[in-house]
Amino acid sequence: MMNGMVECSVCRSKLVSPGSKTISRAYDEHKIRVTSKQRVLNVLLVVGDCMLVGLQPVLVYMSKVDGKFNFSPISVNFLTEIAKVIFAIVMLLLQARHQKVGEKPLLSVSTFVQAARNNVLLAVPALLYAINNYLKFTMQLYFNPATVKMLSNLKVLVIAVLLKMVMKRRFSIIQWEALALLLIGISVNQLRSLPEGATAIGIPLATGAYICTVIFVTVPSMASVFNEYALKSQYDTSIYLQNLFLYGYGAIFNFLGILGTVIYKGPGSFDILQGHSRATMFLILNNAAQGILSSFFFKYADTILKKYSSTVATIFTGIASAALFGHVITMNFLLGISIVFISMHQFFSPLAKVKDEQQQNGGLELSKAKDTHRANDSFINMAAGANEEASHRGESDDRTPLLPR
Repeated sequence: MMNGMVECSVCRSKLVSPGSKTISRAYDEHKIRVTSKQRVLNVLLVVGDCMLVGLQPVLVYMSKVDGKFNFSPISVNFLTEIAKVIFAIVMLLLQARHQKVGEKPLLSVSTFVQAARNNVLLAVPALLYAINNYLKFTMQLYFNPATVKMLSNLKVLVIAVLLKMVMKRRFSIIQWEALALLLIGISVNQLRSLPEGATAIGIPLATGAYICTVIFVTVPSMASVFNEYALKSQYDTSIYLQNLFLYGYGAIFNFLGILGTVIYKGPGSFDILQGHSRATMFLILNNAAQGILSSFFFKYADTILKKYSSTVATIFTGIASAALFGHVITMNFLLGISIVFISMHQFFSPLAKVKDEQQQNGGLELSKAKDTHRANDSFINMAAGANEEASHRGESDDRTPLLPR
């Protein structure tokens, strides 16, 4: 790629490379033309995400024995990636069987190689996700499940900044205020929530928690933005084929983590099934379903919507944590959730849209009105012409002399 141009490997023709502004503009136009089916899909994505994300910290907490993990968290992440790879392969085979005549075959070697080249950027979010999935287990050593879920909501602000920088996404002042309100809600929930004492790593718990929180917020935010950019930049590629590359990269990185653990701890730690229980099996399935659902969010919806839907999962996590483990739901938690919901309503309110987007909406409605007006004018002109022609014919008939019989 040179000077913003990319050369086709087949016909050698030069095309304009899809930059961040192009992807952002295409997304804005797609968002304006959202159909009822797309809205239903968004609702289903949010509901499914709330259930899976809300259940994840609970399953992690249930997997601990005496406050520790008897299994390697990297092994859970590796098995999760393997499960997602199997799902992507199965769905790709089903999609290939239902292809129409004349479409480029999905299972051909040329298609696979070309897609692998075009989607090599997916290796970046795959590496970041591998790091983040390990951090999820580390965070459980510092906070209870509901608090972990609230801390993860800090990612929204970081994601918004990255979307503006990387994908040139535009946000209105009201939307930035909604994000600030979201941080206030999270802060209210976190008042007096940090436990006291020291950790096994030898530093004060508050300091270790703050360090993990910064990494826990930054790494997955970068992964989400790069993932959305990579998926949307190759929008015509099958999502199952893109998922196959993404999960394949993830499996490779987690396997390298297992090898590193073996070198550090010895060959005995190579058993990836050691210490697993029924809870960890459910955790693996939950993580796999959550990752698959996230890919649909990033390609067909929006990263901000994905993170806001995760805030709704906090309610489920808090209630489940209180019911299963006896964690107390405090007034701070209830107030924080209320502020989060207000922030969500404010961010997605029609009044919070960017002016350019409102003008585009208005332009579409104006163009539709003009088309309707032109159609009406043409119909009136046709009717008037028909009447005029009929009147001329009537006059000509009156002026024609009667022929003798």
